[in-house]
Amino acid sequence: MEENSRILIIGVTGNLGFKLAEASLKSGHPTFALVRDLSYSVPEKSQKLQLLANSGASLLNGSLEDKSSLIEALKQVDVVICAVSSKQVLHQKLLIQAIKQSGCIKRFIPSEFGSDPDKVRISDMDHGFYSSKAEIRRCIEAEEIPHTFVSCNYFTSYFLPSLVQPGLKSPPRDEVRIFGDGNSKAVFMTETDVATFTISTVDDPRSLNKTLYLRPAGNVYSMNELVGIWETKIGKKLNKVYIPEEQVLKIIQDTNYPDIMEMVFIYSAFVKGDHTYFDIESSGVDGTKLYPHVKYTTISEHLDTLL
Repeated sequence: MEENSRILIIGVTGNLGFKLAEASLKSGHPTFALVRDLSYSVPEKSQKLQLLANSGASLLNGSLEDKSSLIEALKQVDVVICAVSSKQVLHQKLLIQAIKQSGCIKRFIPSEFGSDPDKVRISDMDHGFYSSKAEIRRCIEAEEIPHTFVSCNYFTSYFLPSLVQPGLKSPPRDEVRIFGDGNSKAVFMTETDVATFTISTVDDPRSLNKTLYLRPAGNVYSMNELVGIWETKIGKKLNKVYIPEEQVLKIIQDTNYPDIMEMVFIYSAFVKGDHTYFDIESSGVDGTKLYPHVKYTTISEHLDTLL
């Protein structure tokens, strides 16, 4: 029986990176983490690193800015998963060079884990958020590096706690704003579930050199449907205020960066429908169909935690 791939995860002190490392260890993969020296001096990060080390992860010193440390780390693994923040996406270019030079990596999963950057239709207003991810895709393809792109759209921790209401920290109980006509569907996933699906695909030839889409039933809803679910749970009808597309665009136009990004994401998903306007089979592979054994948290279950 073939052994599980050895996995290097970059960005383990972040929310998703930590979940990826946990999922990798749970699945029996020899798990390595690339760690900057500075991380040990930050209590929250140091605690996460200690937990991972106690669970069997190997911590390797290095960074995306140090090619020699990257080469040294790559020699020890088969798969690389990067989960750095959006501000560091372009820093993966040196990693791509190192992967090409090492010649030993059988799959690279770059830092995406959001909307498909090749599918979004708001690139002129995203301040490079998606275009930088698309640029990394082109670099990977140009170097012919084996890869899988993971598109999970939105994390439940980002918009769901407020029911997609900018400025709120909990779901509304009286009045709710609905952007556009409220019918475009968006996708939400927990970081834990994204990590489980991602680790499930690292040794699967069916997702090699393709985009793995996560769009499971129970996690795909329009704003009208989200509000309806919430109304049922609280036993109360909310006053609905519809914000037409023209007004959404005016809000974006009148807002400064980086505050603009929240409304840009809402416009992309809930007005333009960028998460769901295309067919998965014509663009990649469906993670839910490939890995039906994965038990995931539904939006309804997540909303129960907000009551």
